[in-house]
Amino acid sequence: MVLDLNSRAVVFVGQGNGTDALVPFWRRLKRTKACVEAVAMDMSKAYIRAVRDHLASATIVFDHFHVIKLFNDKFQEFRRQLFHKASSELEQRVLKGTRWLLLKNPENLVEARNERQRLQRALELNQPLAAVYYMKEDLRQLWSQKNRKRAARFLCDWIARARVSGIHMLKKFAKTLQSHFDGILAYYTYPISTGPLEGTNNKIKTMKRQAYGYRDTEFFMLKILGLHLTKYALVG
Repeated sequence: MVLDLNSRAVVFVGQGNGTDALVPFWRRLKRTKACVEAVAMDMSKAYIRAVRDHLASATIVFDHFHVIKLFNDKFQEFRRQLFHKASSELEQRVLKGTRWLLLKNPENLVEARNERQRLQRALELNQPLAAVYYMKEDLRQLWSQKNRKRAARFLCDWIARARVSGIHMLKKFAKTLQSHFDGILAYYTYPISTGPLEGTNNKIKTMKRQAYGYRDTEFFMLKILGLHLTKYALVG
């Protein structure tokens, strides 16, 4: 699915999940000679290649939510590795009990459940876990810098610290960020994300659930293409 971030309108719905589903869209785009300045997307190699092949002059902006999600996925794998290597039952219990706390933003920790204290206990118990956690929190600050120059300096510093951390997961992620450096910082030129697309996906799921599914695929696609015109249709 392709969304126009200006109008919030779905401009194309493909069949399938791979890049082949976009072939009709590229043909249509070529015919209309539409000018596309920037594309917000995740760091999928296949989609990066497709955009560069068909929109050579467009700026690719890697969605910051996907960057953080990718880090969190790697963080969860790292926590599981630490759990299996834990030398004591206490350490295993603490690591297991903080699975979701590690991914929560500090401002969302619930004091009534002692979440901050439980998290702090886990971080004090395992130094590598603490290092990855604080690097995660630092990474979140990348998109709140005053300008691109400061963001570039911030990202370079983060990558440098990750490389000398001695933690394989951080070093590997630093390599990922380095290879996508320009696309990540492109946010400061084009402050766009795939957030509106995710919101539209949620509306589609709601619409499909309310209709108990659609047997007519073409009709379902037409409903999706007109979704931005029915702003309040899914309320209530």
